Amino acid sequence: MKTVDDYEKIRRAFYVDGLSIREINRSMQHGRALIRKAIKQAEPPGYQLSKPRAAPVLEPYKQKIEALLEESGRLPRKQRYTAHKVYELLCQEGYNRSEGSIRNYVSQRRRERQRKEAYLPLEFDPGQDAQVDWGEALVELAGEQVKVQLFILRLNYSRVRFVMAFPFQKQEAFFAGHEAAFHFVGGVPRRIAYDNLKTAVFKVLEGRNRQEQQTFKAFRSHYLFESRYCTPAQGHEKGGVESDVGYVQRNFLSPIPQVKDYAELNARLLECCRRDMQRRVRGQQESVAGLWEAEKAFLLPLSGPDYPACTSHVVKVNPYSQVVFETNRYSVPVEYVGKQLVLRAFPFRVEILSLSAKAATHPRCFGREQDILDPLHYLDLLVQRPGAFEHALPLRQWRKRWPADYERLLEELQKRWPDGRGVREFISILKLHRQYAEEQVAQAIHQAITLGAAHLDGVQLCLRELFNPPAQPKALNMEERPLLAQLGQQPIDLNQYDQLLAGR
Repeated sequence: MKTVDDYEKIRRAFYVDGLSIREINRSMQHGRALIRKAIKQAEPPGYQLSKPRAAPVLEPYKQKIEALLEESGRLPRKQRYTAHKVYELLCQEGYNRSEGSIRNYVSQRRRERQRKEAYLPLEFDPGQDAQVDWGEALVELAGEQVKVQLFILRLNYSRVRFVMAFPFQKQEAFFAGHEAAFHFVGGVPRRIAYDNLKTAVFKVLEGRNRQEQQTFKAFRSHYLFESRYCTPAQGHEKGGVESDVGYVQRNFLSPIPQVKDYAELNARLLECCRRDMQRRVRGQQESVAGLWEAEKAFLLPLSGPDYPACTSHVVKVNPYSQVVFETNRYSVPVEYVGKQLVLRAFPFRVEILSLSAKAATHPRCFGREQDILDPLHYLDLLVQRPGAFEHALPLRQWRKRWPADYERLLEELQKRWPDGRGVREFISILKLHRQYAEEQVAQAIHQAITLGAAHLDGVQLCLRELFNPPAQPKALNMEERPLLAQLGQQPIDLNQYDQLLAGR
């Protein structure tokens, strides 16, 4: 095989020395075909097979492999055939040789079948377009490694990124992510590009037509932005936010963050988004923050209250004063037993409503078959049944975390009134949590015990003093009242008491 040096000598002899092909052939002993190749190109071509290598074992199965690859191309992306699956299917057809040959052939054919895409460089107007997508990442949450879902919004003009973590990709998280992003960027983009998400699209129709979810249309109507959906399996149509998913995983969440809850995680992500705005995009003179300041004026304004980022469900209160949602049971006050209520599920909390009044609010539970109980909901029932105090589950859960002063107070009340009145008095004190914060009640209980007033009236008095402390009298200026200056300083005459007694 001839080298680049051979080609250089031939080309120099032809173009510089002016030798003919015949003269080069005689002097250098190269074939004329080779000399003509060297004249046309500066280096020898790579090694190429003149015809494909024979594959007597694999040859009978090539047609089947082509059919499987053709079928795989029509399947959903995450369910397409791997080379190993192709090998397993061929084994059922009688193939009994190595898997490596199948892997090499499948890899070669996929490279040959792959169509190279060409893309246009794009430019966007300020405030006009944004892109939204979901991603995943591992996080250590309260000591346990969990997979969180990342909502990501990107402004196409300024390249501002917003990221928020959720435990799922449900519609309430989809809405809440939008609203948090709108507040972060200071307005609403006029058009947002999406994949064909189930939270927004009910059915994909022909072309770019979509049958959208009714709740998403109401959400969009509230904020007045337009939606645009990508062609199925054409993620490059919103390639900016697609690349942001990997960027966030590598730069915001590496190494794996250790947080106690989603609130702490999202606070960290928000700070990362703020710091990320100091970067400068290639080809731009200003930083992302500078471009964003210019873009804010073109965003749609945020006016009025946010759209409720929740899903609503009709629930019925069971005899234990609980409603069931996603297998978990949430408590409500006992007066709602047997009634139908409305549960609104937000990403991180649930609200239970009776008409327009709020009956209860709980942190949303992401486990299964759990009881989420507020002990304050059961205090009225315990007043009627003080004998159940020791065994009531809501109180048992509460006693594990309340201060030691509560146990001291309960013990003193039970000693003073052992017939059940002491428990009722203690329950009446617990009801103060409906009016005051837990720290305030705990402080009042501690002060009442210290003063020897361990009862309801004593705790209430301490609470009033916490909120309305008695005013301290101002010291008198005795220089302005010389007649009172010696008051209290004169010696005491005890004979006056004897005179008083004699007079009686």
